[in-house]
Amino acid sequence: MQTGFQRIFGGAPERVVAPGEALFRTADAVRQMHLVRAGSVLLERVTHAGTRILLQQAHAGVVVSEASAYSPAYHCDAAAGAQGARCAILPVTEFHARLAADPGAATAWAAGLAQAVQAARLRAELRSLRTVAERLDAWLGEHRKLPERGCWQDIAAELGVSREALYRELARRR
Repeated sequence: MQTGFQRIFGGAPERVVAPGEALFRTADAVRQMHLVRAGSVLLERVTHAGTRILLQQAHAGVVVSEASAYSPAYHCDAAAGAQGARCAILPVTEFHARLAADPGAATAWAAGLAQAVQAARLRAELRSLRTVAERLDAWLGEHRKLPERGCWQDIAAELGVSREALYRELARRR
């Protein structure tokens, strides 16, 4: 049974997204909201220098690019993670109508937005640290543990470091 704001996606059609396939691109009009049901979706922005920055890694139960619910266009790219994704999709107008009709879901949605702000602040704090070791220590200090070896590149992206730099730090710690 779905809880909180997830229930507003009840009966929504689903889309299966292959690994690396785009869900939407920067500047696309926001017409739909996406709830990840399985797999993951990565939100990335490309800087003027061409560097890709991971903004969000949405897993099951998470709305992709939640701030886009109140924006005319997406400000980042979204693509399925390494395992692909399955997403429930609602037109943004229907999303707003369902949210307005369910005060409990609206409260849960607001709480989720607050948690997203906290997560964004943590990412900013991590990226302000100078060394890979400091960033990794702070990330692990948030009661996180390393995923399987094949997913370490996602941690590197979250920390704002190259995969190679993270791999060297992990090797140094063994």
